[in-house]
Amino acid sequence: MSTFQSSIYEPVIGLEIHAQLQTDSKIFAGDPVRFGQDANTLISPITLGHPGTLPHLNLKAVEFAIKMGFALGCEITRWQNFDRKNYFYPDLPKGYQITQDKTPICMGGSIQVHLADGVKVLPFHHIHLEEDAGKSLHEGDNPFSFIDYNRAGTPLIEMVTEPAIRSAEEAFAMVSEVRKLVRYLGICDGNMEEGSLRADVNISLRPKGAFTLGTKVEIKNMNSLRNIQRAIEYECRRQEEALLKGEKLIQETRTFDAHTGKTHSMRVKETMNDYRYFPEPDLAPLEISDQWLSDIKAMMPTLPWEQERKFIEQYNLPTYDAHFLAETREMALYFEEVASHTHAHKAVANWLMGPIKSHLNDKGLTITEFEIQARQLAEIVELVEKGTITHNLAVHKLFVLCLESPTKSPNQIVSEQGWLNQDVSDELPIFVEAALAAFPDKIKEYHQGKKGLLALFVGEVMKRSKGTADPKRVNQLVNLALENHK
Repeated sequence: MSTFQSSIYEPVIGLEIHAQLQTDSKIFAGDPVRFGQDANTLISPITLGHPGTLPHLNLKAVEFAIKMGFALGCEITRWQNFDRKNYFYPDLPKGYQITQDKTPICMGGSIQVHLADGVKVLPFHHIHLEEDAGKSLHEGDNPFSFIDYNRAGTPLIEMVTEPAIRSAEEAFAMVSEVRKLVRYLGICDGNMEEGSLRADVNISLRPKGAFTLGTKVEIKNMNSLRNIQRAIEYECRRQEEALLKGEKLIQETRTFDAHTGKTHSMRVKETMNDYRYFPEPDLAPLEISDQWLSDIKAMMPTLPWEQERKFIEQYNLPTYDAHFLAETREMALYFEEVASHTHAHKAVANWLMGPIKSHLNDKGLTITEFEIQARQLAEIVELVEKGTITHNLAVHKLFVLCLESPTKSPNQIVSEQGWLNQDVSDELPIFVEAALAAFPDKIKEYHQGKKGLLALFVGEVMKRSKGTADPKRVNQLVNLALENHK
């Protein structure tokens, strides 16, 4: 939820979201694309811009960009050129960046975001292809900077929104949805902490009701959803304070300090003329054929919102469950595989949102690393659905044993433990009386108002039944027994 509130001004926010594409090689050279390798080991004369070298376009990067365009409902530019964007940084080996200025690969498009007060559709202006720069390294107290060119030439798509975002909450939600989408498409891993997905944020304030835009400030290279939100909140407050004092804002580039929560000026913003764009003479124009578009469209996976709708309509799941299961493509696929072995779809969703989610969080695992196979989870669900074992026994004992012995089937474990067709209903009254007899002082405290002690007696009965009793039935019997022990 956004905290910036002003009775005078409204924020106007635009995002430039950069996603590194998961191709095997760079966009204009054959050097491998890998993260975390030793510095300057994934480079070649082409990456370093040596004289006489020529770029060669990686068509897989084009395919990935078109997939993103299809997902967002963009218009695909059929005839494209690449351009040189000229500026000097030490980590830009050629002294210019190859990008798309006049003919971005995708135009328009939008994405739907879920906010606290409902759903909003946020528009894009365009998506263009370009190459990433290298990385400057600042180590400890060393006064010198070092350059790692491994990242230079990594293919990027830059997704530029319209200035239609009005709060930090909307910006947070938009980047979240883009991250989910690129992961579904398999074109980017979305790891913001590694810089695979990052965003520049453009912010200005204008009087409420006005149509003209204020002076824009850009915050560069945000690589955390939380920091994007924090930076926007701070910058909105800073700009409002300056405007209320009658100060004139300047168009500049700023950086965000995650430790202080503040933005700081880096440089006065360059204009388009400063970049001296001109067509890249070493790359031929790119034409996108009808057949190529058809082939790419045929490869499109189910998209997050389509997956969510499918869970609601085909599996009769509540919206909340569907939204949770569709959060990642891997979770969605796992659910569907389990659901193919059982009709108890809501029960499967409950397991994934409850015990399995807790287990994955505790162990720091993803669903692809989950020890229990889909067919095994379906077996557990069926054992409970058929009344062979109780849900309580399945969660607290069978689930644990399945994690310890993932090669065994749940049915085999139930049989080995002697739980098969075990019925302790006739013994429950005996277990209840034994539990109460073990804690006579607690009975008095219960009747004196400590109603939370009910859980103590229920737990004792469940122990005596070895977890096979129905917890609801145990609760009923313990309540009745306590009333009779006044």
